Amino acid sequence: MTDTTITPDTSSDTSARDRQVILLLLVSAFTVILNETIMGVALPRLMDDLGITAAAGQWLTTAFLLTMAVVIPITGWLLQRATTRAVFLMAMGLFSAGTLVCATSPGLGQLILGRVVQAGGTAMMMPLLMTTVMSLVPPESRGKTMGNISIVISVAPAIGPTISGIILNLLDWRWMFWLVLPIGLSALALGYARLVNVNDPQKPPLDVVSVPLSALGFGALVYGLSTIGESHADASIPVWLPVLVGLVTIAVFARRQLRLGPQGRALLDLRTFGNRVFTVSVVMMGFCMMALFGMIILLPIYMQNVIGMAPLAAGLALLPGGLTMGLLAPPIGRQYDRIGARKLVIPGAVCVSLGLWLMAMLGLNSGIWHVLAAHMVLSIGLALLFTPLFTSALGALPKPMYSHGSAVMGTMQQVAGAAGIALFVSVMSLVSHAQTAEGAPLVEATAAGVRAGFMTGGVISFLLIAAGFFVRRPPDMRPD
Repeated sequence: MTDTTITPDTSSDTSARDRQVILLLLVSAFTVILNETIMGVALPRLMDDLGITAAAGQWLTTAFLLTMAVVIPITGWLLQRATTRAVFLMAMGLFSAGTLVCATSPGLGQLILGRVVQAGGTAMMMPLLMTTVMSLVPPESRGKTMGNISIVISVAPAIGPTISGIILNLLDWRWMFWLVLPIGLSALALGYARLVNVNDPQKPPLDVVSVPLSALGFGALVYGLSTIGESHADASIPVWLPVLVGLVTIAVFARRQLRLGPQGRALLDLRTFGNRVFTVSVVMMGFCMMALFGMIILLPIYMQNVIGMAPLAAGLALLPGGLTMGLLAPPIGRQYDRIGARKLVIPGAVCVSLGLWLMAMLGLNSGIWHVLAAHMVLSIGLALLFTPLFTSALGALPKPMYSHGSAVMGTMQQVAGAAGIALFVSVMSLVSHAQTAEGAPLVEATAAGVRAGFMTGGVISFLLIAAGFFVRRPPDMRPD
């Protein structure tokens, strides 16, 4: 089939053809991100069925995160060089192939391989979606469309554990992949038949030194943070070593990108941080992802290990908040188009802070309604933040930088999510162990650790509120 390139619509209303492209990318992105979060609940079943330890099973998540951290920084260059259609087919082809490998896996090795292949496709999808939306949708309508992207970002991770729990209650764990595979293949076939190109590919040179620097730097950092977050007692190397290696390598990588950027040779053009609106929005997004992923880890631990809820019930308890984020995203996008970013992100940051502090008050005798209320407040806050931050960040950049800006935001989400898990779990573990050493019962020690983890997040949330006062809407839209 011959590639077709279209010119982005500059009218106030996005054309039907462009809406079809965006809808296909949205459905595909929802599918791949949903898949990202289904393994956590399945780990106990996998340990029993495959006869593996928890440390070995955690590699199903760690390998996925590592692949994402390695591939996402390269997508800025890839999206400039390849057509929209080519990148989509590559992303969904890898995702579908990886899903098939997982579904037919007889053991841990093939299952990890399948997750790595899946992650390669997942890493390309969100930067592709955001770059395409920024290219097709006029500035005055971007908030509404970015609200739909926020549904993908917020709802998919929230319902992933719930869907996984339901499947595991009824079927073999391989059905988590068999049920996703037809969706991935359908999207791949539809994209092959109907997707048109919406970009004008360039031929930026590939800096061969930057690729291994990026892979080592971001891979080592995410691995180190994941190791801390997963509390690997049997780690063969000190937990701080990969973090240090990652930070040093990223510093070398960043310096090289800043030097190559003006020459048009950067793998990931970091001149995006020269824009204050972009920088503030990305930093705030990092805080949001720390809160989201830290909460996703700690709250189920509290519900299951402290107040004794079953895993499926704990997963269902997180569902209302996730659905609320999804339902609020479109109207918040429309409000962004009307009133700008700051009037949304400041109340959003306050809600996130309030939600974290409510979670820091959870105790041995707290009821499920306390959990639901705290999670709902946090979810409303995140809903108020995601769409304005995404739209302001990318909208502040010139069009040639959209692909690099999308890749920077994707990388920040992965690193911040891993950092949030590491921080929340590390604080919880330190406090819990200290309480246990003093003779406190395990349940009481766990509750104290969870409170300390959320309290740490609450303190950090004050920085999120302060940063909200510096967010601005891009200059090509009406002033805030």
